[in-house]
Parts: sequence; C-alpha cells; structure tokens
Amino acid sequence: MGVPKLREWRRQPQFQKDPYFPPISSDKLTSGRTELRKVAVPANRYTPLKENWMKIYTPVVEHLHLQIRFNLKSRHVEIKTCKQTTDIGALQKAADFVRAFTLGFEVDDSLALVRLDDLYLESFQIQDVKPLKGDHLSRAIGRIAGKNGKTKFTIENVTKTRIILADSKIHILGSYQNIQVARTAICNLILGSPPSKVYGNMRAVAARSSERF
Repeated sequence: MGVPKLREWRRQPQFQKDPYFPPISSDKLTSGRTELRKVAVPANRYTPLKENWMKIYTPVVEHLHLQIRFNLKSRHVEIKTCKQTTDIGALQKAADFVRAFTLGFEVDDSLALVRLDDLYLESFQIQDVKPLKGDHLSRAIGRIAGKNGKTKFTIENVTKTRIILADSKIHILGSYQNIQVARTAICNLILGSPPSKVYGNMRAVAARSSERF
C-alpha cells in the first residue's frame, strides 16, 4: 500500500476584535465614599492664607470640583471629595497645591501642581546632608542663599525650579530631573564647594539635559 497523501490545510485569517471596557466612573473607584485630606497651616502662613484664600478656593472648587474649608479650631485646611468630583487624582493635586503654599511658595507657583502632572515637591534638611550646628549651620544657609539671594535665584533660573529656605529646611518645587540637579547643587554648597564651581557644574548638567530632550 502506498503512503497516503497529507492534505494541506490552509488557515483562514481570523479577525478578532479587541475587547472594549468602558471607563469606570469615579464613584465605583471610590466605592461611593467621600475622602478627606487635612493640611496643617503653620502660624506664619495664617495671614497669607487669608489674603490669598480666593486664589486657592477658586481652582480647587471650580476646576477640581472639590470642597474646601479652613478649620479655625484645628488650624487645618480640609479638602473633601463630593458627587461632582470626576478625577480620582484631584484630591491629591489639591492637597499638594495647598501644602506647597503653606511651605512658603507663591500661589501662582503652587498652582502649577494642579495644572501639570510632572511636577513634584521635595523637602529635606541641611542636617540630612551634613550634621552642622551653630555658626557652621548659619554659614551653610548663607552659602545657599548668597548675597541678597543671588545664589538661590541663580539655581532657580538654571534648573527651572522654585526653592524655599525655611531656616534649616529646604523645599524644592519642579520636575523630577530638575529637582535632582538643584538638590545636587545645594548639597555641594552645604558641603563647602565654592559657588563658582557649583554654577559651572550645574550649567553643564542643565545643558546636557536640554540637549537630550
């Protein structure tokens, strides 16, 4: 008997539609519960908060669709979600916005945290870099600020960040990469590097990063 011939099967192309999943509403993501965030307000920011309250209230309520109030007893700004809240990340944006203002940033600079997604806020202390006390700590703060704030302004302009010096605490607002460049420059100043050398290194890093993108 001869070997039977094998039939050649040709596969027909199968067109399968991708599954479609409709977006989940914010009520289902949060299970219908209201979330609350509290931001403590230091005593030195009571008056600026009162003067700029409408600039803070308007974007939080009209754009993020949240509820906000200042609790006079606990001295906290309370932010809460409601039925009109559609963005699940709106509460975090509003909390970061208010926290940046309480740390000393201007309202317009803090508002960038609401409008842009790739901005962050980082805080650290001079003692985290080097344990300094007394006059050594004062000299380190002076090196960071510079004469009439020149050094701080130069770091802000080159790295496109905003910096707040609050005693031994340092707060930086900007993108992740720019924060890293500014933090490196500040750490070098704390460790004793001369400002001219820090300027050169900082500008070289900023130029490389701009060419990369």
